Order: sequence, then C-alpha cells, then structure tokens
Amino acid sequence: MNRIDSFLIFMKEIRYYSIALMLLNLLFGASNPVMADVTTAQPVALRCGWLSNPTPANISLYDRDGEWIIGVQGAYQMPGDWDWPKFKPGQWVESNVGGHGYGCVCLHASVNPATHQIMAIKQSRPRPLSACRQDPLLQKWKDSLE
Repeated sequence: MNRIDSFLIFMKEIRYYSIALMLLNLLFGASNPVMADVTTAQPVALRCGWLSNPTPANISLYDRDGEWIIGVQGAYQMPGDWDWPKFKPGQWVESNVGGHGYGCVCLHASVNPATHQIMAIKQSRPRPLSACRQDPLLQKWKDSLE
C-alpha cells in the first residue's frame, strides 16, 4: 500500500468519526445546560424593570417576577441579536468601566419560566430611571444593581 492509499483510508476514517460526532451532538447536545431550551419558551410578553449590564457578556432584566438572564459570561447567552435600548442622557447609570451599568427598560420578550432565561427580545424601550425607582415591586433589586 502506497502513501496515497494510506492517506485516503485515513481521510475516510476521519469522515466517519466526524459524522459520528455530529450524530452524538444531535442526540445528546440538548442536554447541554448552556443551550437554550426553546420548547418551554413562553409567548412574547411585555416585561419592565431594571436592565443590568455590570460587566461584559453579563446582562439581566430584574422585574417584579425575578431575575431574567439574557447572558452570563462563559455560559448562557440568549440566541440571536436584539436591539439594545437607545438610552437618553440620564437614563443609564454607569457603575463600572466601559459603559457598563444599568437602566430602566421595557422589553417585549419571550422567557423560559423554568430557567429564568430570556429566549428572545423582539423590542426594547428605555424608560426614565424614576419609573423603576418608584415601582415598589422593583425596590428589592436596588442593592443588586450597584
């Protein structure tokens, strides 16, 4: 057997291994805790509260029902793109370098109530900080934002 024949056999084996790995990923990939479980996502609904982005890739919405995770660095990240709210001056509080901080928003979003992950954001709208500061159901999150 010459080198070319050996190489072709080797490449054929790699192809079989690649196919096997893809099939395993399809069969068992859904059990990956980082992957979104879209089967339990709720219809799009309006959620208003504090949008917190304290550090890169860490984004959550804190509303009357709890913390809703949009992204955690090195872990869950909401699939797809969304339009970041266009905060006016005075609507975003910078609590960390690089523009990281928090603001008051309303999101039209689909969530997974079992994992408290936001699955999709269809629309985002900034609100005055006073709207969240004066909402008694959002007072519990005040210390979490700084």
